[in-house]
Amino acid sequence: MMMKKYIFTLVVSFLISFFGVAQQKKLEQANQSYDRYAYVDVQKVLLKVAENGYRSADLFQKLGNSYYYNADYENAVKWYGELINDDVNGLDPEYYFRYSQSLKAIEQYELADKFMNQFYTAKGEDLRAKNYQEEPAYLRKIDLQSGRYKVKNITANSAYSDFGPAYFGERLLFASARDTGVFVKRVHEWNNRPFLDLYAGKIAEDSGEVEKLRKFNRRLNTKFHESTPIFTNDLKTVYFTRNNYTKGKFKKDKNGTNKLKIYTSKRIKKSVWTKPTEINLNSDEYTVSHPALSPDNRKLYFASDMPGGYGHTDLYVADIAEDGTLSEPKNLGPKINTEGREAYPFISKSGSLYFSSNGHVGLGGLDLYVTKPDDDNNFGEIYNLGKPANTPKDDFALIINEETKTGYFSSNRDGGRGDDDIYKFVELEDIREACEILLKGIVIDKDTKALLPEATVSLLDEKNNIVETVKVGPKASYSFVVECNKDYFLRATKELYNTVEELVSTPHINETIEVTLELEKTIKEAKIGQDLGKILNLNPIYFDFDKYYIRQDASVELAKVIAVLQEYPAMKIDVRSHTDSRGNDEYNRILSSNRNKSTIDYIVEKGKISRDRLTGQGYGESQLVNECANGVPCSGEKHQLNRRSEFIIVSQ
Repeated sequence: MMMKKYIFTLVVSFLISFFGVAQQKKLEQANQSYDRYAYVDVQKVLLKVAENGYRSADLFQKLGNSYYYNADYENAVKWYGELINDDVNGLDPEYYFRYSQSLKAIEQYELADKFMNQFYTAKGEDLRAKNYQEEPAYLRKIDLQSGRYKVKNITANSAYSDFGPAYFGERLLFASARDTGVFVKRVHEWNNRPFLDLYAGKIAEDSGEVEKLRKFNRRLNTKFHESTPIFTNDLKTVYFTRNNYTKGKFKKDKNGTNKLKIYTSKRIKKSVWTKPTEINLNSDEYTVSHPALSPDNRKLYFASDMPGGYGHTDLYVADIAEDGTLSEPKNLGPKINTEGREAYPFISKSGSLYFSSNGHVGLGGLDLYVTKPDDDNNFGEIYNLGKPANTPKDDFALIINEETKTGYFSSNRDGGRGDDDIYKFVELEDIREACEILLKGIVIDKDTKALLPEATVSLLDEKNNIVETVKVGPKASYSFVVECNKDYFLRATKELYNTVEELVSTPHINETIEVTLELEKTIKEAKIGQDLGKILNLNPIYFDFDKYYIRQDASVELAKVIAVLQEYPAMKIDVRSHTDSRGNDEYNRILSSNRNKSTIDYIVEKGKISRDRLTGQGYGESQLVNECANGVPCSGEKHQLNRRSEFIIVSQ
């Protein structure tokens, strides 16, 4: 199978969040500039909490991500491993992917495959999962076009080679080796044996089958090979391919090879044709074959290996003069022609060029392609026709009636009657045009919402390869043009900020997608009056209904507060506990006071923190942050905003 390999240059420039010598110097410089404040390294806090034996999915996710984004895959494996070993219910499958990628980076391939399979099982529709289980990325473009045709083998096929269909009014012509008793393979240069003749049959209007098949015409059929005919609109002129021979004998080039030529003949009466003559572009030294006509019959397209081409055979076009002579041929250029073989052109009534190639990326062998003309009659993007028109075998010589959306092509695919067979098809849908997505946005500080110029934004594909990287300017904006129906990652980094990554799944249609990337400071300024809970981005401190003991999930969050207090022994905080408005006012005050006392007692006992460093009070529902007071209907989410714990810094 031909395969296009896309090579991406991976340029990685990650911000290392954990302190080495350089980072420590930066922190010291920062402390000199802000010697009135304390600075909290959130990652360091998380690491200390985990090393003190606390366990939670959120803790392990954050630790694993911090190492993963910084390309420290050994530590990423450690913390992602802890996360996955805890067998968390409802775990985002993304962590199986990241764990697998990290394992591959340290050459634990067998274990990496195990978790990639789990990723596939959990998220089988994800493009990365499909790529892992199925085929290389380029097949997605072929898949986009697949399913547009209904294909069936016609009953007129023989056990021998049948190929190269052509319309002749209500009849179908094609080349066949039947009646010879000899099996023959269709090849580019035919040998000196009388195998292929042109056959014709009536096309059944209802089924598209070819009936009453018989040899087409004695004048055109000879003891040599004839194939791939094309007729003018008035059916009075035919062009077809035949071996090069003179006076009944094969003519060979200087290397001893018999080449192919295009012949033409005129119809005098219903079944009477003139003796075929060569077109003026033929040569004994190269092949000219597979003729096709433009809709107005003024241009002849063909395949040739004449000198000056791009590959084995190229497609050419020449103007047809009034006397039938052809102008100097023009190569269709490198967009259509490749180093491989392009052959079997056909021009539809709308001017679309159908052809076969083994040089363009396909499913294997010759594949069928189409390219449509633009307003200037230049051919545009080339589309592989997809499955089932194409297979891993040879699929070629397509013709189509665009009015009925029906046609025929040739293939030696598995399941046929002979070596090459004719297949009829119905086009169910037109070409699915490729689309592009504009992916853009800005980079801001998560807490202050200020723009972050000089941040770096990278676009990564579904295999985690960096596709493109930009450094944002004064407006902190970025933009990428990406493909439709694909998964991408946006990764933003900036010195002294945590790396952030967002998964973007693009739709099937042209669209602009805006994503604001919010970066959180690695070293956060802790001023008097600020809430330590917001600095640490604590999860809510939950209590069971009508209870005030510390739950396991709350203990993980309080461990982060304890870690900061241990790091900064002069810091004092005021613990404030709040409820929502539901329930009796006095009851809520008492409940919040009990919860406040439990919170302070826990910090003192578990963290060995002096009690004189903590003050606190339960405020009940007296300090609501929104409109959800008594009697005001509110959603559960809005009430949740009022059930909060605050850890206000009162001294450093």
